[in-house]
Amino acid sequence: MGYKLAHRTDKRTSAGSGKNLGAVVSDRGVNFAIFSGYATEIFLLLFDPGEKYPSDILRLERSAHNIWHIFVYGLKAGQLYGYKVRGEYDPKEGMRFNENKLLIDPYAKAFEGDFLNEDDLLLGYENKGNDRDLSFDKRDNTHIVPRSVVVDDSFDWQNVAKPDIPLEKYIIYEVHVKGFTAHPSSRVRSPGTYPGFTEKIQYLKELGVNAVEFLPIHQFYKRDGLVKTGLSDYWGYNSLGYFAPEKSYARDRGGAAAVAEFKTLVRELHKAGIEVILDVVYNHTGEGSELGPTLCLRGIDNPSYYALRGYENNPYRFYINDTGCGNTLNLENPAAMRLVLDSLRYWTEEMRVDGFRFDLASVLARVKGQYSKDSGFFKAVASDPVLKNVKLIAEPWDLTTYAVGNFPPEWAEWNDKFRDNMRKFFKGYPHQAKELAFRLTGSADLYGDDLRTPYHSVNFITCHDGFTLNDLYSYERKHNEANGEENRDGAHENYSWNAGVEGETHDEMVLALRKKLVKNALVSVLIPLGTPMLLGGDEFMRTQKGNNNAYCQDNEISWFDWDRAGKNKDVIEFTKDLIKFRKKYTVLQKRKFMPGQPLDFDKLSDIAWFGEKLDKINWESHKIKTFCCYLNGGAAPSELGDYRLFFIININNIESIVKIPRLKGKRWYRVLDTSLPGKEVVPDPGPEDELSSSDIYRINPISVVGLLAI
Repeated sequence: MGYKLAHRTDKRTSAGSGKNLGAVVSDRGVNFAIFSGYATEIFLLLFDPGEKYPSDILRLERSAHNIWHIFVYGLKAGQLYGYKVRGEYDPKEGMRFNENKLLIDPYAKAFEGDFLNEDDLLLGYENKGNDRDLSFDKRDNTHIVPRSVVVDDSFDWQNVAKPDIPLEKYIIYEVHVKGFTAHPSSRVRSPGTYPGFTEKIQYLKELGVNAVEFLPIHQFYKRDGLVKTGLSDYWGYNSLGYFAPEKSYARDRGGAAAVAEFKTLVRELHKAGIEVILDVVYNHTGEGSELGPTLCLRGIDNPSYYALRGYENNPYRFYINDTGCGNTLNLENPAAMRLVLDSLRYWTEEMRVDGFRFDLASVLARVKGQYSKDSGFFKAVASDPVLKNVKLIAEPWDLTTYAVGNFPPEWAEWNDKFRDNMRKFFKGYPHQAKELAFRLTGSADLYGDDLRTPYHSVNFITCHDGFTLNDLYSYERKHNEANGEENRDGAHENYSWNAGVEGETHDEMVLALRKKLVKNALVSVLIPLGTPMLLGGDEFMRTQKGNNNAYCQDNEISWFDWDRAGKNKDVIEFTKDLIKFRKKYTVLQKRKFMPGQPLDFDKLSDIAWFGEKLDKINWESHKIKTFCCYLNGGAAPSELGDYRLFFIININNIESIVKIPRLKGKRWYRVLDTSLPGKEVVPDPGPEDELSSSDIYRINPISVVGLLAI
């Protein structure tokens, strides 16, 4: 150790306050506060820029509720700091204190430096012996650990207000901050950064989406096992700093630059009428299992922050792993609950984001280890005056729990049943049509009670985790060889179809079919009731070369190749027109489920389903490949007045002749046909779009058609 861990400073100090955790700046100095229920001593270490060892070491005072704190006069924003914590080291009992390891502040808003596990110095134990985590590493690692940074929260928001878009009007675009512009083809000034993303906002505005859902941007840990193989934790699902935006996405990597750059991105998105949803990972941290590094919570208070388990003489040595990532945060403990709630409030109030998508959200709602709608987490969020006004979206499953359709009324959910059913139906799986009717109309079987509505269903066919839409119809099998796991990782069953050729091809017929399949899928996401979510890049057929688990590919496999946007402009225009269509015909944004009424075309109040001949559908049949859906637009308040929509889906590889309803005083117009290149979507039909026959429509093979009666 290059210094002795003992109080030494010439700075003026006082006891300070434990009211707010973290480093809080004032005119007189900075207040530092940190929680630990089991520590015996906690030291604050202050650093000068570029120095390996601390300039000052300050012993904190302990007060009520196990908060340790100190006020240091004269300090300002930009000050670098860290913590060292003394306490018992007994992994069998869950105690993993190691005063030789510098720790980041879990409430830090920015960091200086990178975590590099040089010679295993980030581990709290000796990695070379047989005892592994039961051993104790006495080596100091201060010189290699990133510094926490004191941040001033002031920022010029330019009086820009949040768009405040109702969830039923949402069109979500899921996207990776870096991957959006990292490729040279993005032609932005600062590729792969927050400012680089800002340069592309106009593209999103013109596309018509009104919410971006960012993959995790909390400061995360890049596992050294991946880094050593040339790979990376690209997706960012190993959070360490729940208050700090990932600094590697900043143009200026110094100090608190990432904070200002992210705030600027949020402000400019809001100016464009686009809301911001953060994908947040509060179910586990980047510290991993008992064999992982000691970086933050493990060295501050392991038993309070993590859910522990054991056996025989090791009652609390191991970590409950409901996440599949090595550990699970213990939100049944007040300290862990406070960390999560404080983080959510910070991003809502200070960073002004509009909502959150919770990774493995069912983990957060444990009562005695089991998922419960009556959990303390759900109650705390619902009653919080700040959080009750933000969008809450759940990934409603984890390693041991599947809770789709079983979240409280305040929560929307990723609907994987929608994804799988759509994929199966368009691939020709039998017995899919009956379920499809539920999925297309908001999944009332899942969300039709507890005061929930169609928009509680977040409808998607692709997301970051799996094939892109282009690859869904270009590959029959996953091709994850680049991940270094001999193609064993990633989902094995994707319900994909390569349209006759595996992977890239120059066959024009195959390429034309694939493009139509992509357009069918885009219709299937953007037209049904519910909250649609597009995977970023699907609108120009982005490819990952068949990789359906690109979590570790921080390279051209994952990055957006904008040259494909030029090659597939027709798909971009198709997507734009679909979004315009959805926004115009407000029956597609209904807040209530459609119960359906008896067959009477002129009096039908909401919705009805028909076969090709306007006959009743036998939903139990396994052979349904063509069917129709009739919607009464007059039942939804709209400036368009009284209109009807009639959708036809045909997955047959032959043409189908479909009978069309006759309506008194109305004419039918074609507004959608995915088989007509260049004129697939017509949100504003004219005389040339009027049907020549009001009795039938000839729908081409593997196509989706939409008709409008006005």
